[in-house]
Amino acid sequence: MTAEITVEQLAEKLKSPDGFILLDVREPWELRYARINDDRLVVQPMSELAQRGLDALPEAVRHQDAEVYVLCHRGIRSGDVTEWLASQGWTNVFSVAGGIAEYAERVDPSVGRY
Repeated sequence: MTAEITVEQLAEKLKSPDGFILLDVREPWELRYARINDDRLVVQPMSELAQRGLDALPEAVRHQDAEVYVLCHRGIRSGDVTEWLASQGWTNVFSVAGGIAEYAERVDPSVGRY
């Protein structure tokens, strides 16, 4: 079962100075329409992860004990990536339920929609 957080929980995390990684696994074209701007944001499309595996992970995400929140459009791809990372040994990885679409709807419409 995929570990998840709600978009409201993510919004609270984004307000904190906590060290974590927000891993956005959407494709580059999707970022033009909706994006959370935060210094902890790391972008790596799921297509790259599927093609190159662990080698495609950005350096910040390579630490298996890193606190990672995985984001996509609606929560499907982020759930898959979260499960995959957990199966590879990551212990503190969570999918953002509902993705950026739900974040825009329930938390911050300024991030954009598509």
